[in-house]
Amino acid sequence: MTDILRVAVIGAGRMGADHIKRLSTRTHGAEVAAVVDVDLARARAAIEGIAGAVALDSAEEALNNGDVNAVLIATPGFLHEDILYLALAKGFPILCEKPLTPDAESAWRVVEAEVATGRRLIQVGFMRRFDAEYAALGSMIRRGELGDLLMLHHQHRNPTTPPGFTNEMLIHDSVVHEFDAIRFFTGEEITSVQVRLGKATHRASNGQHDPQQVLIETASGVLADVEIYVNANFGYEVSTQATFEDGIVSIGADAGPFVKAAGRWGGEVAPGFEARFRAAYDVEVQAWVDAALRGELGGPSAWDGYATAACCEAGVEAQKSGLREAVLLREKPELYR
Repeated sequence: MTDILRVAVIGAGRMGADHIKRLSTRTHGAEVAAVVDVDLARARAAIEGIAGAVALDSAEEALNNGDVNAVLIATPGFLHEDILYLALAKGFPILCEKPLTPDAESAWRVVEAEVATGRRLIQVGFMRRFDAEYAALGSMIRRGELGDLLMLHHQHRNPTTPPGFTNEMLIHDSVVHEFDAIRFFTGEEITSVQVRLGKATHRASNGQHDPQQVLIETASGVLADVEIYVNANFGYEVSTQATFEDGIVSIGADAGPFVKAAGRWGGEVAPGFEARFRAAYDVEVQAWVDAALRGELGGPSAWDGYATAACCEAGVEAQKSGLREAVLLREKPELYR
């Protein structure tokens, strides 16, 4: 393998710009070689001050650039599939922001394309696995120091949602992270999803019913629930409580200075996911780079992207039916076992 990743970042929007800064200032063993965006002016602005990087408006042109040997995909999800095929054909290591693709059928096609290469090249950007508290809880579960894990309770609260954030996006854009976290914590596939709709906030828009309660079961019978509340107004909060045979573990509580002064007490809540998971993103990208330089994968695979897409489809169906919907998965290829 090469001794440095020369990365083409596809997409220079919110996440792409964040990753470009991360790669060029805080990541070892990698450089930004090219930035691609349909808005060429935005791509040019993104590479300002990055020596040797080029701005392009075509992913294909970037991947054919002789300087590029790795790809980070940060475009909207509906554009991922075609870019993934291009990168797989080149044999490049790939970090693809979630979702792998927007639906299980297209995600399965990507899995099949990767299996055909005989190599695991795609890492999917589920950054919570790289958060220090998530990693610590995962280690506690695997060590079994508090006995078997029995239940998981998740809270996922956003301050507000942008225009066009639909009811289905509560599942596809938000609860998708909990689906992956539950699979990460348990090491099992999710078998069913149910969604309960109760009293809604008046702040919900775009046809949303907000908040919602999502009930989840894994293959061994671990029960999990998610409170998804995307117009909570006060800030961004993600927390988990794990119930074991011999104890309870909670992660995600507010951190930082807790102040008592002038007759008041309290601290601050993160304003958004970038602030809450900034360190996790740094660890995630560094893990991808380090593993890619060894010819390995440093995080969630294309199979994980496919499995969470299947969970999302069951979740959206459960929103409509109110019933317990089965998660339908194809047989796991040997490459991912």
